[in-house]
Amino acid sequence: MSRFGATILGCDGLRLSGEEKAFFRDVRPFGFILFARNIESADQVRALCDELRACVGYDAPILIDQEGGRVQRLRAPLATEWTPPLEFVEAAGEAAVRAMYLRYRITAHELMAVGVDANCAPLVDVACAETHPFLKNRCYGMTAETVAALGRAVADGMADGGVYSVLKHIPGHGRAQSDSHLDLPRVNAPAEDLLQDFAPFKALNDLPMGMTAHIVYEALDDAPATTSPKVMGMIRADIGFDGLIMTDDISMKALSGPLADRARQSIAAGCDVILHCNGDLGEMREVAEAAGDMTGAAERRAEAVLKARPMPQTVDIAALTAELEALVSGRENG
Repeated sequence: MSRFGATILGCDGLRLSGEEKAFFRDVRPFGFILFARNIESADQVRALCDELRACVGYDAPILIDQEGGRVQRLRAPLATEWTPPLEFVEAAGEAAVRAMYLRYRITAHELMAVGVDANCAPLVDVACAETHPFLKNRCYGMTAETVAALGRAVADGMADGGVYSVLKHIPGHGRAQSDSHLDLPRVNAPAEDLLQDFAPFKALNDLPMGMTAHIVYEALDDAPATTSPKVMGMIRADIGFDGLIMTDDISMKALSGPLADRARQSIAAGCDVILHCNGDLGEMREVAEAAGDMTGAAERRAEAVLKARPMPQTVDIAALTAELEALVSGRENG
């Protein structure tokens, strides 16, 4: 039996119920993910993180979406209120790489202060004119080279603060013209154009964890990337990503069919872990049973993630904040 179940799961509220504790002890998810429904105060979030880790008996990664802008689960006063990434990058101008490093180094400090040690970032989808509004201002730029450089700065900032990166959305969400929370995007670009979209993921293929895109790339396969053995194989072989791959939220409407079928298809395609976010215990039972234990290859990657846990460096956050303010204000006043 694997040490880990092949899941990363949410929970319902501010503290765990007895039923949730028993369930998590039984299915042994590799990690957990928090949302706004799980956040009230710093002490409460720390206590919840302690409860989650106690259920599985090890220092499980606890994920959050803390991109900034509208995708930001920790809000003031627990965390800095950031502008959306694309607007921030544009405001920083030539100082964008350093500014993004500082932004996510500060973010990492704020996450670690409440017990959260993994952020679902960097998002290295390459934006284009047609990118759906749900994603566009969450992107870092319009060229693969720019996005890769800024994505590296994000990952470095978080690692220096002790926070894992989750690279998303592999192999690229930027051409999607619909919201995958609601519909299944289909991208009809030729394969040679897709290679440019995939380039930032290749440049960051050393990151510990990645998250799939629920998108059909018609030039590659007629199944969504998450459930496509062909696309998943390309992620491993051509992009060269050997980190732990989780699905995007398995309950998103881009995917169809029962949750159990989605989970089984994703594992069969080559995903290591099923991500289920909404905290519904009945749904989690269904997903965990279908996902089962990690495969041997997935367990190897999971153990590698734990062994590569970043260690926070001592830093003067006030000084970093002042430097960032000077960078951005200097750009605005220049």
